[in-house]
Amino acid sequence: MEPSTLIPTNEELDLVHRFATSLAIGLLIGLERERSPAAKAGLRTFALTALLGTLLALLAEKTQFPWLLIGGLLSVAAAIVGAYMVDRQGGDPGTTTQAALLFCYGLGALVWYDHASLAVMLAILITILLHFKPELHNISARLTRRDIQSILQFAVLSFVILPILPDKNFGPYQTLNPYQIWLMVVLISGLSLAGYVALNFVGQRYGAPLLGFFGGLVSSTATTLIYSRNGKNHEALARLSAAVIVIANLVVLVRLGVVSSIVAPDISSHILPVLASGLITGILFTFFWWRKVSGNGELPLPEITNPTEIKTALSFAALYALILLASAWLSEISGHRGLYLFAFASGLTDVDAISLSMLRLFDQGKLLPEQAVIAIGIAYLSNLIFKFGLIVTIGGKTLARNCAPAFAITAGGLIVALLAQSLVNG
Repeated sequence: MEPSTLIPTNEELDLVHRFATSLAIGLLIGLERERSPAAKAGLRTFALTALLGTLLALLAEKTQFPWLLIGGLLSVAAAIVGAYMVDRQGGDPGTTTQAALLFCYGLGALVWYDHASLAVMLAILITILLHFKPELHNISARLTRRDIQSILQFAVLSFVILPILPDKNFGPYQTLNPYQIWLMVVLISGLSLAGYVALNFVGQRYGAPLLGFFGGLVSSTATTLIYSRNGKNHEALARLSAAVIVIANLVVLVRLGVVSSIVAPDISSHILPVLASGLITGILFTFFWWRKVSGNGELPLPEITNPTEIKTALSFAALYALILLASAWLSEISGHRGLYLFAFASGLTDVDAISLSMLRLFDQGKLLPEQAVIAIGIAYLSNLIFKFGLIVTIGGKTLARNCAPAFAITAGGLIVALLAQSLVNG
């Protein structure tokens, strides 16, 4: 035998690598199943199943007979059914292990068809799902009917309505794009839904900072309204309620930064420094103020309505489209000053719609970056004024005194940054 025949070829090394990957996938999933008392398949069964998937995929390709692969899948399914039919005394073991075995076979086949990276990623995800069964059950048990409705409604907004809308510009000034308008609805609803679900899971356990953060993601206006009432009715909690309100309104700046970076990435270098100026000054003040006033008082969880309700989404879409048209019209006939007045008026009640319309107009080349940034800054400042009016009217003087310094410092930081940007741009 010549020495050269003992050296494996590249093709043989590739075969070894594929079967080794398949074996690792089977061992990974099987290791997790080995720990489950109800599972009738463990390390060896999963490893063999993954290897079988790779082997039959190889044979199906070499023999040009794809039914080998399908027959192997049916054989694995039959073996699973047979194993569980033999022992019916153990109660209902569920179908998790059976499904995992079938997945394991499929992943073994996937490795052969040059998708090893995808197969490994899926194997890790499957193992995570199997391992965190108790935690996933707890999450499911804690979700209310309204939470499920919110998730389903968001799925309808994102995966049913959005794909069928035309991605074309219509209407006056060619500013109305049904797909882009609904995409903004999905973006805002997604942020709100994330905060809504997180807020219900956080509850009272982590106090004012996280209640303020997630409340700001859902709706800073609703959070301000709810805790203004709470601060007035429970004077001992006035400072804690003020902390929730202040943090919720700082989170609006974070939201605007995230949305701006997604919707109009080219404006990031202009808007992020301005938003950061207001955010950092507000955070620094709130941090030192919070250290002085933090206590052990419990705050009630805010009752915030479903943020992804279809009616709410339609209302936001209509408002966004209307503001988009009005902004384009004002920019055309009055220049930037008329636009700024409109931004102030629109921002009083809703900063998201006016901000998104400014970003959209900038992306279409109808606004300069500094004009869009100033309009968004003005909208945020007018929104702060409106919310402070709510605090004074509903929460009373004590709560207003607690909120005023943080509101003023945040607004001051934003105004200084806006003035600096205006001077730089002439």
